[in-house]
Amino acid sequence: MKITALLPMKAHSERVPNKNIKNFCEKPLYHAILSTLLQSNYIDKVVINTDSDIIKEEALKKFERIVIIDRPKDLQGDFISMNNIIACDLSKIEGEHFLQTHSTNPLLKSNTIDLAIETYFNNSKQFDSLFSVTKLQTRLYWKDGSPVNHNPSELLRTQDLSPMYEENSNFYIFSKNSFVAAGKSRIGLKPQMFAISKLEAVDIDEPEDWEIAESLYRRQLNK
Repeated sequence: MKITALLPMKAHSERVPNKNIKNFCEKPLYHAILSTLLQSNYIDKVVINTDSDIIKEEALKKFERIVIIDRPKDLQGDFISMNNIIACDLSKIEGEHFLQTHSTNPLLKSNTIDLAIETYFNNSKQFDSLFSVTKLQTRLYWKDGSPVNHNPSELLRTQDLSPMYEENSNFYIFSKNSFVAAGKSRIGLKPQMFAISKLEAVDIDEPEDWEIAESLYRRQLNK
């Protein structure tokens, strides 16, 4: 069940400047997820696709089993589809099965990654890919005020509502074949959802997300 991890990181970030290399609990942010990936029982190497000279140099010095891909000019910028980055990676590296994640998921745990990889391979005859989700059991509304998943006149307890699932962008597991068959998409034609806890699923997009993630990460370190 060996698998290659893809960890794309760009130099520029808009909402949190220099996010990938910003100090997070005394280390650059990307160190957290990279260490987690390398502790997995199934990940044999981590491919970093980046346009950051700082990340290229430091990752190779401080970590083992790292492969660097220099991001081409036509794939640099804030509006490039992640699927295009993945397509670039798959064209340059060998292997059939891949896990793609982000540096902005520092609370993700190695045992969660291992369980997701095991689930992916064990169910490969039924599903062609797997992606992480967060379970939602709350009353949701469309922007016009109409309910999405409940009847306001019944007012069921939230724990009795049928669950919905949010794609949390923590990780995606797929094969080269599924990626191509789905029109170059990390979510295949027959994907399986893999629910993880809200704490692990914290994703850093905004400055307040940084504060939440760093506080939770410090709490884990002090346990």
